[in-house]
Amino acid sequence: MRKKNKKPITTLLKLLEFEVEVIQKDIKNIHLSVRPPDGQVRVSAPREMSLDYIRIFVHSKFDWIQRQQAIVLTQAQAAPYKYTDGEIHYFKGEAYKLKIIATSGAARVALHQHDLTLHICSAAPITKRQAAIDTWYRHELKQEISNLIAKYEKPMRVSVNEFGVKKMKTRWGSCNPTAKRIWLNLELAKKTSECLEYVVLHEMAHLIERKHNRRFYALMSQYMPQWRGVNDKLMLTANL
Repeated sequence: MRKKNKKPITTLLKLLEFEVEVIQKDIKNIHLSVRPPDGQVRVSAPREMSLDYIRIFVHSKFDWIQRQQAIVLTQAQAAPYKYTDGEIHYFKGEAYKLKIIATSGAARVALHQHDLTLHICSAAPITKRQAAIDTWYRHELKQEISNLIAKYEKPMRVSVNEFGVKKMKTRWGSCNPTAKRIWLNLELAKKTSECLEYVVLHEMAHLIERKHNRRFYALMSQYMPQWRGVNDKLMLTANL
C-alpha cells in the first residue's frame, strides 16, 4: 500500500540581495522561477535536497535571476494600452504605429508599411478596439502555428490533435500530452517568428517527453540547436 505524500516544506532563505521561497516536496528535479508582479524568487526542490545545496544552486543563477526580475518589474510598470492614434504596437517583433480610421462597417485590422491600421467606429470604446486587434492577432498567429506544427510533426513522429490560442499570464504555452493538445499565448503574435517557432517546438517536444530533463533538452537541441539563445531573446522582450 502506497504511503500518502507529506505536505510540502516551505522555507525562506535570505541570499545575496533577495529573499528566496524554497518549497520542498515530492519531486525529482529542482526548479527556479521569478514570479510576477514583484519578482519573488521561488525554488521548488526535492524533499531530501539539503538547503546548503539549494543555496549554492541559487548563487549560481544570480545573473539570470537579476535579468528575470528586471523583466518582471518592467512588465508590472508598463502602462496599459489606450488604443489611440499613434500608439506603438508590436507584430512579429516589429513596432507599428496604430492608426485609427473611422468606419461604419465591421471592425478590421491591416498592416500598411509602418502602420497597424484599425478600421472601426470612431465612438468604439477601448474594449472594442482591443477585441478587434486581439481577433486579428489570433487569426494571424493560428496560421503560423498551423504551418509550424506541420513542419515538425513528420520529423518528430508526433501528431497534434488540436491547438488553440488564448491569453496566458505566466506561460508562453502549454501541452496536454495525453490529449495531444497544445495551447499558445496570444502575446506570441508580438514576438519574432523565431520565438514563436521555439515555443511551438517546446510544446511539441512535450508530446515525446513530459518533463524538462536531459532527454527533453536533447530533443530541443536536435531540432533547434540555437534554442537557448532564442529562449533568452524571448525572455528579454517579455514586456512587448
